[in-house]
Amino acid sequence: MTEAHGRAPSPPARDRVLTVPNVLSALRLLLVPVFLWLLLGVQAHGWAVAVLMFSGFSDWADGKIARLVDNQSSRLGELLDPLVDRIYMITVPIALAIHGSVPWWIVVTLLARDAVLAATLPLLRARGLTALPVTYIGKAATFALMSGLPLILLGQWDATWSRVVLAVGWGFLIWGLAMYLWSGILYLIQVAMVVRRLPKVPR
Repeated sequence: MTEAHGRAPSPPARDRVLTVPNVLSALRLLLVPVFLWLLLGVQAHGWAVAVLMFSGFSDWADGKIARLVDNQSSRLGELLDPLVDRIYMITVPIALAIHGSVPWWIVVTLLARDAVLAATLPLLRARGLTALPVTYIGKAATFALMSGLPLILLGQWDATWSRVVLAVGWGFLIWGLAMYLWSGILYLIQVAMVVRRLPKVPR
């Protein structure tokens, strides 16, 4: 049944593009080059920290809105939000390593974990899956890492408060790194279970 007054029917909620969570995810994506320019270009560390803090808050907010508000969850959001998270998890550690705030071995560890998990995607797709659900420990690890990195950047000033912030940032970063590696191991275990139990989908 068509809507009154000749209006076109609204798209199904799951097919919506213009939602608050999607707008927040798109804004976070646009802020990536802004962060890189602030940190490595003009070296405006305070503004760079502000961008990271806003991005972290908006990441939390878009997930809450998508779960709690009607018609705000969408297929696009389910793809866009983790994609933006991955971009941040790659660009921010590399930028801070170039800046000299974190050692390169942490960046290599993070990237190696993601590379190993990415290598399992053909196994999942051969069985009709695009990816496995994100685990709670994986979300907690991302939160800890994306909290620790801006705190470490904020701890680069020569002041007592800055040294305290730096110590807190390193606590978040180390804890987040441990959870990130553990979530990767759990993901590999899930992949092994899928490969063992599900047959390949005929092409």
